[in-house]
Formats: sequence, C-alpha cells, structure tokens
Amino acid sequence: MKEYFELQVKLSNRHLRDAGIHPLLAYVGLTALFLGLSVYLFQSTEFAPYIYLLFALSLIGNLSEKRRTEFLRICFGDSSMKKIRICENVVASLPFLAFLLYQQLFAYMALLLALVILLALSQFKTVLAWTLWTPFSKRPFEFTVGFRNTFYLYILAYGLAVVAVFQDNFNMGIFALLIVFITCLFYHSKAENEYYVWSFHLKPRAFLLRKIKTALMYSSLLALPIALLLSFFFYPNIGIILLFIGLAWAFLISMIVSKYSEYPNEIYLTPSIFLAICLWFPPFLLIFIPYFFKKSEHRISRLLK
Repeated sequence: MKEYFELQVKLSNRHLRDAGIHPLLAYVGLTALFLGLSVYLFQSTEFAPYIYLLFALSLIGNLSEKRRTEFLRICFGDSSMKKIRICENVVASLPFLAFLLYQQLFAYMALLLALVILLALSQFKTVLAWTLWTPFSKRPFEFTVGFRNTFYLYILAYGLAVVAVFQDNFNMGIFALLIVFITCLFYHSKAENEYYVWSFHLKPRAFLLRKIKTALMYSSLLALPIALLLSFFFYPNIGIILLFIGLAWAFLISMIVSKYSEYPNEIYLTPSIFLAICLWFPPFLLIFIPYFFKKSEHRISRLLK
C-alpha cells in the first residue's frame, strides 16, 4: 500500500515537471489558491459550510469510480483495496477538514470525515450510462465533453446565484459567475490529438479565431442565466458585472492562445508564468494575447496550411 501512494506522488510530480512547473511551486500555489477561495466563500455567505461539504464530496466522489475501484481490487485484493480507498479519501479531504477545524466547525468536520469514509467503501459509475444532452454542437468538442463531465458545477453555480439574490449578497453572485468561466477555462487546458486540429482544414489564423469565437459564445451561453439574474436584482452594479465578464473573456482567450503556443505539448512554464502575472496585473493581457496569438499561428502552421 505504501508503494502505491509513493507511485501516485511520483506520477503527480512528473506531470508537473513535464508541464514546466516545479512541484514545490505548484503545491504552494494551489495551497494559497485553496485558502483564498475558502476564506472568500466563508466571508460571502452563511451557507458556506454546506457549499463546502458539497464541493468536497463532488471532488472526492470521483475516486469511487467503479472501473478504478475494480482495478485496485484486482491489483491489491479486496482488503487492501478498501484500506487504500479510505486513505485516499481521507488524504484528499485533509485540506477541507483543516479549514473546517480553523473555522471551529467540528460537527461539519465529523460529518465530512464520515461521508468520505462511506464513499471509500462504495463504488459507482461517474460516467452515466445515458448520454447527457448539451446545448452545443459536436464540433467544439471541448464544450461537449467538458459539459458532460462537469455539469454538476453549473448546477452549483446557478444555485449559488439564486442564494446570492435571496441573501442580497452581490459578491457571492460574482463568485457563482466566476465558477462558470473558470470551469470553461479548464476545458482548454489540455492539448487534443493533432488530428482534431488538422481536420478543420483552415488557415492558422482562421482556426484560432474560430476557437476563440466558439469559446466566447458557449461560455457566455452558460453564464447568461447568472448574468441576467445579477443584472436584474443588482442593477446598480451592472458595470461591475460587465467588467468581470470582460476579464473572464480575456482570460479565456489567453488560455486558448497559450495552449496552441506550445501545441502539441502541454502548456509549459513560460505561458504559465505570464498567465500568473496577468492575474496579478490584468492590463498585461493586452500584450500577452497578441504575442501568444502570433506564436500559436506559427506553432500550428505545420498542420494547417
């Protein structure tokens, strides 16, 4: 069992190094991001503990996927498999448990711990047997595949937006809007097979513009219910809503051009550093996007002529 967890750590570190990111920097950055989002959530609404538990369980629940559990049973046997699954779930829940401890929410800590152990002893299919309908065509596969894998995050975001209206909490509404755009952002974080680029039969510039147009259109479609709800109930803040939507569009474009600037490799260190700088100073996007757009054109020109 010890060897299994050592292997998982080595695989995670290798993936980070292949992406051009030092593992220590990645772990520190993820810890800071997790703490920042957790503090923001608990400051925004009194329903934060319930949202926190739901989010933790939605993430940890993926570890109970049936095929994965069967694979562990075949490799380690039934008894060791259960021990591995319990350890996995407890380790995955430690950040959430630690923050609940900091908030002195001991009852929620106990509830989360009991639920993750229960999940470890159960198994289910995370991929539904039926095909989930999406509001997208088949061609922009990022959104078709991504939506089917993360649809529960949109339910969470829409629910948060409704709660924000009832609680008269504009910040929580903006947080719900950002959940939608951040989810769409990660649809473009992984490089697809070269065939899916070649099949477009477009020039590099036309291909990139089409990708950007599709991403902006479909992400806006997903965010539209929240944007309309916030605009109606928080009309004096409509300028702030439009500002956040504009920034989300800019970061979505920057993710796309970053992805194809390194294609067919994963996004490496240089684009990651520039994206981090843009998060700190968004006007830098005015330089970042044109530069990496040109670089992306050159990178995919061998496939699209």
